[in-house]
Amino acid sequence: MLPSEKTQNTEQGVSLFDRMTETVLRRFAGRTSRRGVVARLGGLAAAVPLFPLLPVSRASAATTTAGKAASKAPSPFASKAQAKDPNACDYWRYCAIDGNLCTSCGGGVHSCPPGTAPSPTSWIGSCYNPQDGNSYMIAYRDCCGQDSCNEVTCLGTDGDQPSYRPMANNDIIWCFGTGTSEMYNCSTAAVIGKSS
Repeated sequence: MLPSEKTQNTEQGVSLFDRMTETVLRRFAGRTSRRGVVARLGGLAAAVPLFPLLPVSRASAATTTAGKAASKAPSPFASKAQAKDPNACDYWRYCAIDGNLCTSCGGGVHSCPPGTAPSPTSWIGSCYNPQDGNSYMIAYRDCCGQDSCNEVTCLGTDGDQPSYRPMANNDIIWCFGTGTSEMYNCSTAAVIGKSS
């Protein structure tokens, strides 16, 4: 093949390609508008970043997550909590308590010692029970009317909120409104119900 023949064949090949491309593009242009093409390209550009958000079956991830959730406690306090001794600060109900334990002052986990009255309001917390693996809502109520017994003082900070969120702040002494002395004695931890 001579160089001039090779050039002529290449020109014919390019011109054939050019003619086919021109024909396809002219047909496409005759059937669509510029605005339609721009709108579709814009829609595609907007949709592409959303593809990672689509639900994808991740069977391996689901099994490992379920296994971890069953064996791992939701907080550092819960990982060390016990359910046998209510006179110890690591008792599971005391995850958000701040004060003296009524169990060591003559009362119970959910009852005030004799001679004291429960505060009309309480703060709440959600504590993990290691025995059954469930979390429960706990109402912490101060017992008021006598001097502080100071036998066992505990500080649990799970879910503790600043004082402008008083329903979950364990630093407030809730003895106001008892009708008796506003002196703080101890704190109880009553289970309200299961946490979801």
